Amino acid sequence: MTTDYVFRVGGEGGEGVISTGEMLTLALARAGFQIYTFRTYPAEIKGGHANYQVRASDKLLLSQGHWLDVLLAFNEEAYQKHIQDVRRNGGVLIYDTDSYQPPILEGVIYYGVPLTSLATEKIGIKLTKNIVSLGVLAHLFDIPLKVFEDLLKERFGRKGEVVVQKNIDALHVGAEYAKQIPRQDRIQLGSGSRGAKHLVLSGNESLALGAIASGCRLYAGYPITPATDIMEFLARELPKIGGFVVQTEDEISAIGVVLGSSYAGKKAMTATSGPGFSLMTEMIGLAVVAEIPSVIVDVQRVGPSTGMPTKTEQGDLYLAVYGGHGNCPRIVMALTSVEDCFYGIMRAFNLSEQFQMPVVVLSDQYLGHRKATVPVPDLNQVPVIDRRKPQAEELAGFRRYRFTPDNISPMSIPGMEGGGYVAEGLEHDEVGYPAASDHENHLRSTQKRYGKFGQIHQIANDLVRLYGNPHPEIGIIGWGSSEGVIREAVEIAQSKGYSVGALHPKILYPQPIAKLKEFIEGTKAVIIPEVNFTGQFATLLRKRFAYDFIQLNKCIGLPFTPQEIVDKIEEVAAHVHSSRRSHPAAV
Repeated sequence: MTTDYVFRVGGEGGEGVISTGEMLTLALARAGFQIYTFRTYPAEIKGGHANYQVRASDKLLLSQGHWLDVLLAFNEEAYQKHIQDVRRNGGVLIYDTDSYQPPILEGVIYYGVPLTSLATEKIGIKLTKNIVSLGVLAHLFDIPLKVFEDLLKERFGRKGEVVVQKNIDALHVGAEYAKQIPRQDRIQLGSGSRGAKHLVLSGNESLALGAIASGCRLYAGYPITPATDIMEFLARELPKIGGFVVQTEDEISAIGVVLGSSYAGKKAMTATSGPGFSLMTEMIGLAVVAEIPSVIVDVQRVGPSTGMPTKTEQGDLYLAVYGGHGNCPRIVMALTSVEDCFYGIMRAFNLSEQFQMPVVVLSDQYLGHRKATVPVPDLNQVPVIDRRKPQAEELAGFRRYRFTPDNISPMSIPGMEGGGYVAEGLEHDEVGYPAASDHENHLRSTQKRYGKFGQIHQIANDLVRLYGNPHPEIGIIGWGSSEGVIREAVEIAQSKGYSVGALHPKILYPQPIAKLKEFIEGTKAVIIPEVNFTGQFATLLRKRFAYDFIQLNKCIGLPFTPQEIVDKIEEVAAHVHSSRRSHPAAV
């Protein structure tokens, strides 16, 4: 029988909700399970509601799941917000009896535990109630207690033996109390079956590792939720290999440092969220006209303006594709999973170096902060590509922006004898001299910059993933972090007998036209799920294809669940079949 359970911890910021979820996640991973997390937390410094969800299974996980098997609610607000997500056929609520007494709902199993009293009276530290709760979870659901003990030693080791022992004591207090709880549920974990060595990484951590593997040696950025983790990770790791992290005064400076470093020959990147990306758009235009390789990561959050800084959304696609004045081509990619964050950022650096243009990489809060078990990366899977440099004979009378058959000109590095050139924002000729009044030159230079798209289209067609029926009756086209959710929904729908398939492109601009056209042809309906209000990708596709795409939009700061996609498939299928019955074929 497959093990597959969803746990959620909810409570007030300051109660240790996130740390409880993180330790539970690591414990389940070390116990041999695949894990997949989702967390949301307050934007206010003074605190607010937070929750952390972890799904554990001995099979490959594609989404955070839908219904909760276990809800650990530290206070009444957590109960009120999340009880509707608990299974009504054996789901478990664990609550703090010192905080509230919930009403009884049919089908839900209730385990009341005086978490605050146990922490205060047995340990003498109220803040250890979250560790007490971990002991309760460990005993009730057969999660190895030693795994938690090891985690506590790692987490609190720097604070001294006394602190470590207090937390271990709190863990055992919770486990001992749980022994007197009469069990009514059937949830048992024990040890998982995962054999191969895996890493537990967040999307942001995986992306940062991939950047290092691709040769990035300069990161410049300004702190912004939910992208800051990337800078913090690289600040620890890049200096170990001779790299640099620069915290700038703002996002405009950050992209400026990236362009200057790349001009000087370093692979460089920055990461931000929507508000910061808005500030970078003029400099992205400089990267386009000066043909400077650069990678810009946008870990999207809810907008506009400051928006909802700790909530997820796929709302920056228009900005990523069109953000800039004039004819401003760039490549836009979207990352799909924690594992794809590693390989995807490597591809972004390769594309930027190969085509000497900015690459915008879209992630989001859901993916950036999600943790999952991933196989140890294979560095041979995505070979590293470096920019084209001039040969000795090309440095004689060097023309930096020389018109070439493939529209890619050799790029010299400062210090190369004969390789000096001017890189600026004015339109220029082949040598790099300003030619702002030369109309024919501007047309030819614009054609050169857009001419690179021919090759990129072919690469985009190779970077798509298909799930389910390749020629379905009902198609789904998704993008970004919804890939796993859509894939799981397709599997569920197929098990119910629906003819469903999904296509998920990794390059969103320029689009993989051939693959999209091939997939769309023959379908009765195509659904495009997006975590935004207006259906931004659907709008881009309508500009290219004469097809009435069906939008499925979610705009509440939360990702899709597989069931929401399945519900839409069933709704569309009923309409398709009804239309077919009402319009019989002519005889």
